Amino acid sequence: MIDLLTNTAAFIFALGVIIFVHEAGHLLMGKAFGMRVLAFSLGFGKRIFGFRRGETDYRVSLVPLGGFVSFGGEEPGEESEDPRDFHNKPRWQRILVFLAGPAMNVALAIVLIAFVFMVGVEVSTLPGVPAAVGTVFPDSPAASAGLEPGDKVVAVDGEAVDDWEAVEFAIRTSPEKDVTLTVRRGERELEVVVRPLKVPRYGWGDAGVLPKILPTISDVGAGSPAEAAGFLPGDLVRGVDGRGIASMADLIRYIEERAGQTIAIEILRDDLVRTLDVVPAETDGKGRIGVALSYFQRFPPGEAFVQSLRFNWQITRRTFDVLGKIVTGQMAAKSALSGPIEIARMSGAAARASFVTLLQLMGLISISIAILNLLPIPVLDGGQITVLAIETLRRKDLTHKLKERIQQVGFVLILMLMGLVLYFDVVKSIPAGFFAGS
Repeated sequence: MIDLLTNTAAFIFALGVIIFVHEAGHLLMGKAFGMRVLAFSLGFGKRIFGFRRGETDYRVSLVPLGGFVSFGGEEPGEESEDPRDFHNKPRWQRILVFLAGPAMNVALAIVLIAFVFMVGVEVSTLPGVPAAVGTVFPDSPAASAGLEPGDKVVAVDGEAVDDWEAVEFAIRTSPEKDVTLTVRRGERELEVVVRPLKVPRYGWGDAGVLPKILPTISDVGAGSPAEAAGFLPGDLVRGVDGRGIASMADLIRYIEERAGQTIAIEILRDDLVRTLDVVPAETDGKGRIGVALSYFQRFPPGEAFVQSLRFNWQITRRTFDVLGKIVTGQMAAKSALSGPIEIARMSGAAARASFVTLLQLMGLISISIAILNLLPIPVLDGGQITVLAIETLRRKDLTHKLKERIQQVGFVLILMLMGLVLYFDVVKSIPAGFFAGS
């Protein structure tokens, strides 16, 4: 019950902020061009509460799955002689009004992700993570294919890669399909064919491999050997006893095997390399120095903004790559599409993890909504822009009847899409083996 309440509250907060920013873009651009704005609504359906300022009704409506800005003379057949009405404004102004919503979502995504990068986040696919193998889990597809820690991936299916994000994307979008990795191992270059397993609930691919990313000390226990040696939260571990480490597991294993022995751990702190000597204490027959480790990365403000731009551009590219794989049948739609139930579940899980994690999810949802709204589907912003672009090329408006038909088709398509993602959400919510015989 508590999880349900958290999911609902996080969903309303996340979607409410994203919708508000989107509709505010339409509102502000329309006001800037002197358009008559009748209503600004968060949600659809019956008005719950709000206030009126001038000619505009600012309100919150019953169904929180969207929002709208209503302009005077916007609907086909509602034209008047009022020069402030939507249809009496130049087409380029109307196009900018429709573009303003998605543009605000893009801006929100950039700001949120930049903030997350400044605070720091534990994600292995952050910008700049090298395409090098750090951990290969036993009995995994990666292990069966012969991948080894230290392998550097230089190409995926013949296409050159320069970071782990491209490797991760290929694996996740190719469940039960061969992925050819070209890796450099020492002086040799060889091809390794990995066949990712399908994650039951979501249909993603999983090969059991993680990138080589240096662990960060996230906590130091009071009275521990690490505290006595001078370790601090935020220290980045670079090596131990003069050797590099392939993964967090490699470091932990090395320490566990050396209880009572002095070991030298090389760290990076404030851009300076330091070496700290520590003697692991024996606990249950294993060496422990009393630290918590995580994969953590933080950027200064300027670089955080640049990396956010890069990250959001990658998300945009990958979104269209996924759509292409869905259209060509290389990937199941269920694996890529999420509806309100799944978004609420993810929002709740993110909120329970931390507020920063929720902000990160909001950034991802915001850029996804911007992309969705720019698709040339009637009713959506992209569909409206397409109609206006056609009218501009024709130098003549489409007929009211044709516009009404286009709107009706778009409405039906949106209903079908909503029904499809709701079905996928329900399927994902059903435990594996639920329909199996007892």
